[in-house]
Amino acid sequence: MNTNFQTISIDGLDIFYREAGNKENPTILLLHGFPTSSHMFRNLITQLAEHFHLVAPDYPGFGNSSMPTVNEFDYTFDHLADVMEKFTEALELSKYSLYVMDYGAPIGFRLATKHPERVETLIVQNGNAYEEGLHDFWEPVKAYWHDRSTENADKLRQTFMLDATKWQYLNGAHNPQAISPDNWNIDQPLLDRAGNNEIQLALFYSYRSNPPLYPQWQEYFRKYQPPTLVVWGKNDFIFPAEGAHPYKQDLNTIEFHLLDTGHFALEEECETIATHIRRFVPAHIA
Repeated sequence: MNTNFQTISIDGLDIFYREAGNKENPTILLLHGFPTSSHMFRNLITQLAEHFHLVAPDYPGFGNSSMPTVNEFDYTFDHLADVMEKFTEALELSKYSLYVMDYGAPIGFRLATKHPERVETLIVQNGNAYEEGLHDFWEPVKAYWHDRSTENADKLRQTFMLDATKWQYLNGAHNPQAISPDNWNIDQPLLDRAGNNEIQLALFYSYRSNPPLYPQWQEYFRKYQPPTLVVWGKNDFIFPAEGAHPYKQDLNTIEFHLLDTGHFALEEECETIATHIRRFVPAHIA
């Protein structure tokens, strides 16, 4: 089944999205991570399109969506979530399962806590909602939260370089030869666009707004009990498996899988994750 590549105007921004599958089928909203875009879901969409309606947007500043400068757009997770909320409403997505990964988690959980009635199930892949999930990788970022100095910013700029982008894909992979270089060859030129480093620094700084919301998200889990499928690359250095286990404390209906791969688990375990989704989501939609 073909994927359609489309653009919609939200608040004057062109928001690019991939869409596939019959709209009469259950919808899955796929929210990507850093430093990639909806491109990370390309293979999963193909695997699931026969059974679901798939929608995968690019955030402002990412992928094929508009990239206003930091002076033209407030790059915060609150603002990205606001744009994504308006995006779902423009597409009339009144009910959906929510697939969150990396940056997709703080964006998606903002949507879920604001509109719990819209979320039918959660699919969590290396997306954090607990203090236990912020380890060594985050120390330079936390330093930037406390002191937004040029020195601390320059340390983070290394994260936007090619070697770091490749590392995000290859670190923790059980078979690095299976990871296509197309990933970083697509992501890196987008990171290298003039002004994009400033966008990513703004979002690193804004990430400090997420941990204070963890209790609110956890209360959402406990109160609304969305059926949740956890499919987590257990070798991830950015969001290690310590951040996956706490979901089991708050959710009654949870299926939990640690996969032998790294941060971008879909690159090695797409078929496994797709199989779990095809079984789990229909079984838990009323």
